[in-house]
Amino acid sequence: MTSRRLALLLPLLPALGLAACANPGLDLPPLPDASRSSYRLGPEDQLRVTVFNDPRLTGEFRVTDAGTIALPLIGSIQAAGRTTAEVERAVEQSMRDKNLFRDPSAAVEVMTYRPVFVLGQVERGGQFPYQPGMTTLTAIAVAGGFNYRALRDYVSLTRVTEEGRAQEFRASRQALLQPGDVVTVFERRF
Repeated sequence: MTSRRLALLLPLLPALGLAACANPGLDLPPLPDASRSSYRLGPEDQLRVTVFNDPRLTGEFRVTDAGTIALPLIGSIQAAGRTTAEVERAVEQSMRDKNLFRDPSAAVEVMTYRPVFVLGQVERGGQFPYQPGMTTLTAIAVAGGFNYRALRDYVSLTRVTEEGRAQEFRASRQALLQPGDVVTVFERRF
């Protein structure tokens, strides 16, 4: 290499060195602030449906991959993308439509949420039960904590948006998780 080319490259070396040491995930968009909207159901959520005065319709039902729950005497009810209150109203309306009750009353509660997934530089990655109020840090703790190679300041969080597409964000340790989220802990660069 000629001295002239070397002289042109010398000012760029610090920038190239910093780029090689840059931490992964810094180019990801930040996770938007959590809105306090009601939880929307999704596939694999386990629901308890209670119909007042009719034990035949009361029971636990899992939301299918198609997003429905199948109730005896009523049939399939769309659950994915709805709140528990919206599913309650749909069950009551279906009972009215089928003339099962004149003034039906149903209650729906989530028994088991979809799991969250933790990958990357943790002791035991995998699938873990979601609990309301779970943060990225509590999910990492459930996965055995950070391993010695982990970047501990932020993580990648992949979430399915309301449009049904998976999108990856940069999230802090205190970011609130939603069922179905995938947390990836990056490996730090030396």
